[in-house]
Amino acid sequence: MFDRISVIAVLVVAFLMAVLGACGDSSDAQEDSLSGKTDSTEVEIPANLTFWEHVAPVVFENCTPCHHEGGAGPFPLTSFGDLQKRTKTIRLVIADGYMPPWPADPNFSTFKNQKILSAYEKAVILNWIEQGAPEGVRPDVLPQPKILVEENLGPPDLIIPFPENIAIDGVSRDKFFVAKLAFELPRDTVLKAMYFSPGNKQLIHHVNGHLINYEKYKKTDVFEGEWIADAEQTDRAEVYSKMGLANDDGTYPPLLVSAFNYLPGVEPLAYPEGIGGVYINQKGAFLLNTLHYGPSPVDITDNSEIHLYFAEKKPERPLKELQLGTLGISPVEPEFVIPANEISSFSTRYSVTEDISVLTVNPHMHLLGQTFTAFAVSPNKQDTINLIHIPEWDFRWQYFYTYPTMLKIPKGYEIVANATFDNTMENPLNPNKPPVTLKEGGAQMKTTDEMFQFFITYVPFRAGDENFKL
Repeated sequence: MFDRISVIAVLVVAFLMAVLGACGDSSDAQEDSLSGKTDSTEVEIPANLTFWEHVAPVVFENCTPCHHEGGAGPFPLTSFGDLQKRTKTIRLVIADGYMPPWPADPNFSTFKNQKILSAYEKAVILNWIEQGAPEGVRPDVLPQPKILVEENLGPPDLIIPFPENIAIDGVSRDKFFVAKLAFELPRDTVLKAMYFSPGNKQLIHHVNGHLINYEKYKKTDVFEGEWIADAEQTDRAEVYSKMGLANDDGTYPPLLVSAFNYLPGVEPLAYPEGIGGVYINQKGAFLLNTLHYGPSPVDITDNSEIHLYFAEKKPERPLKELQLGTLGISPVEPEFVIPANEISSFSTRYSVTEDISVLTVNPHMHLLGQTFTAFAVSPNKQDTINLIHIPEWDFRWQYFYTYPTMLKIPKGYEIVANATFDNTMENPLNPNKPPVTLKEGGAQMKTTDEMFQFFITYVPFRAGDENFKL
């Protein structure tokens, strides 16, 4: 249970993540044993390439998860015609390594479902274009493009939609909302997964969703009160009061922070049986804090949904999370001040208090980010566990990186995250020209503010976790 003050303290924790939509990487000499990709230069490229036989399998695996109708990508790539009319663009972004984007260095650490085009796959696409992009023989049974959500989880067991459209004014500035999506189920239920399904994938910047579980007989009407409010209002206690979040007696119910999070291009997570998941009571509500829309030059609306996937039983090992850096459990050193016209370096570190098994990591910075590296080091400094290295940070491509198997970090090991920020005129994404000095802001930061965060999803370690495939 928590009182009015503690709920405010917890709920202002922002989970700011940005992405436009994604496919895979820019690296040329890699081997991905999970996807079966190999970069062997001995593999001979066919003399006569066709779309259906050679190109479609590559594109449908690496690009269509975002580049489909209504997806986070700006246009679909799910048919021969889609590619045929964009061959110049495709040739440019593949040759330059801009697409597909996979920021993490695969030589530093390996992740599940790395969307990395091998040199062979790149050569197939580029040579096919040079040959005039022939379609070839259309097969009787067409290969199916890989699409997010449907392939991983199937149809949801329950959909909770926005009660009404959210109107976004075309004033070209970020908009932040707090929203309550209440529900009442036939009975208490175990969820194996939750997914925020955006109505406007081009505009939603990120969503941080908390779960409120109401205990029996403590809340008569979970639908009472307002369902949406401006998140930039300073009196958050008044906002929660108007939303009717409290129990009937004025106390506040249990809250699960970051029950789900959304950023475009990230595939929803479905962990193996017994890991993850969450128990929800018959009566409850999802509190979207915050719901962040990027700038729009025109008036537009959004009506998104929360998709729920039921499990047969309560998971044995619920997930836990560490948040390092800005608004987290470890301070940023030195003080997080990024002087104008300088490239600055910062660190944050935390010593784990128990053996843990890491499933997923997520670095987060904004437009000034330049590099990001994280590792865990033993107390005697003799052992180092690589976590992630992003040599060229790109604000537009951010992911939850999941390891192939759980990664053990022993008790006493120190998790260290190092990052550099480029606040000079040479940074083309610098929002301020001329540059201005930036300091760490509050919870409702805009894209033009700056953050340095590192999120780690884990479970307490058990023997054999290192061999447990995710």
